Amino acid sequence: MSFVLALDQGTTSSRAILFGRDGAAHAVAQQEFRQIFPQPGWVEHDAAEIWASQSGVVHEVLAKGRVHARDVAALGITNQRETTVVWERATGRPIANAIVWQDRRTAPLCDELEAAGHAGTFARKTGLLLDAYFSGTKLRWLLDHVDGARERAQRGELAFGTIDAWLVWNLTGGRLHVTDASNASRTLMFDIHTGDWDDELLRLLDVPRAVLPRVVASSGTCGEAALSGHAVPIAGIAGDQQAALFGQACLAPGLAKNTYGTGCFLVLNTGQDAVASRNNLVTTVAWQRGGRLDYALEGSVFIGGAVVQWLRDGLQIVRSAGEIEALAASVPDNGGVYVVPAFAGLGAPHWDPHARGAILGLTRGATRGHIARAALEAIAFQSADVLAAMERDAGITLSELRVDGGAAANNLLMQFQADLLGVPVVRPRVLETTALGAAYLAGLAVGYWASEDDIGRNWRVDRRFEPAMARGQADDLRAQWNRAVERAKGWL
Repeated sequence: MSFVLALDQGTTSSRAILFGRDGAAHAVAQQEFRQIFPQPGWVEHDAAEIWASQSGVVHEVLAKGRVHARDVAALGITNQRETTVVWERATGRPIANAIVWQDRRTAPLCDELEAAGHAGTFARKTGLLLDAYFSGTKLRWLLDHVDGARERAQRGELAFGTIDAWLVWNLTGGRLHVTDASNASRTLMFDIHTGDWDDELLRLLDVPRAVLPRVVASSGTCGEAALSGHAVPIAGIAGDQQAALFGQACLAPGLAKNTYGTGCFLVLNTGQDAVASRNNLVTTVAWQRGGRLDYALEGSVFIGGAVVQWLRDGLQIVRSAGEIEALAASVPDNGGVYVVPAFAGLGAPHWDPHARGAILGLTRGATRGHIARAALEAIAFQSADVLAAMERDAGITLSELRVDGGAAANNLLMQFQADLLGVPVVRPRVLETTALGAAYLAGLAVGYWASEDDIGRNWRVDRRFEPAMARGQADDLRAQWNRAVERAKGWL
């Protein structure tokens, strides 16, 4: 058996990647799907379209790689987290569009729960802040707003899941309703210390236990997918950021990575210590393996690479995302222009659901090049804010930052990130570390890789970006950025 198949179901596209034992991608298939914006602050996906796109790229990648399903040793799944799907158990049909992690419609409910004094309970048990980002309030909204949903859920007729659960359900023909501990830890309903759904949290959110999936290990065979008539073990499941941490070989406490995807997600491995944040980060399950829960500190930036999509689709100042680096490099600096991409509020460390996007510092001399550069720099500024909070929480100073995700291929962005942080930014040869992490979790479970040592040996550096900017200049830029952020806060 020659390959492990990873399904990487992201916010804007579904991908399938075949990995060999050396951790290199043998074949890749990708398909974008619709982003649905019913009203300001709302973001939805058609879950049936997600499954169709994911199923399609599975068959495409096998064909592109000239690989038969019998040559696939295991299947691993990684997914956009927090996005919430509710479907009928009898038919497998979603009862409504999926509510995406970026969606802000439940911010008032979070405010109500906080005003009622429940924020501490949620933080203590889940490691999370009360924010519309997470799945629990999205599920509550669907139960409250889809006709008959609550009654049907109480009768056991409906199933809730994040995207991993939705994929497993479809891969197994409705035989399995499961999620892994890393995804469960993003729902506001899972006690990360006991490793189980929590009745008190379910009561506060008014969610019936009957709708919830069974929680399984992140690495371990939980069922089989039928691919071209062959049964392939589903042996790895992890939320995208936890999978990227694993794929970056950040397997020991103190190692961190930053993923530059639709959002930016900085994650620090804290081992068996569930570190409680004092600086508005979240404590999350990294993965569950061998009967043990490992934890991480995480800072989530809602709009990272998505700001480039906005420049392409919204402002139409570039025709493709690949043009952004050259356009940004056409000017020597940002010309005093700052873009705060708070399109869905601000995530860590600000957690302001009422913030909105802003472009500041415009003059008649400002060009689309300055706006493009400011948008790219905003990705790095936001990540720097999160890293500063993380270092305060963990009481450490990182010696380097490992990076991955699509935007990590942008050399201008990576150099600016290193300049802001004052530490090297290290880009691996394999940027598909999210999918690779899912493959590693699955492959370890079936013995395709013998141990974590194999994973560590596979990790290779593509390029190190060394800081080149004077610290005083970096500090001045960050001070201006902070002024811009303050003006974007509390807009609604």
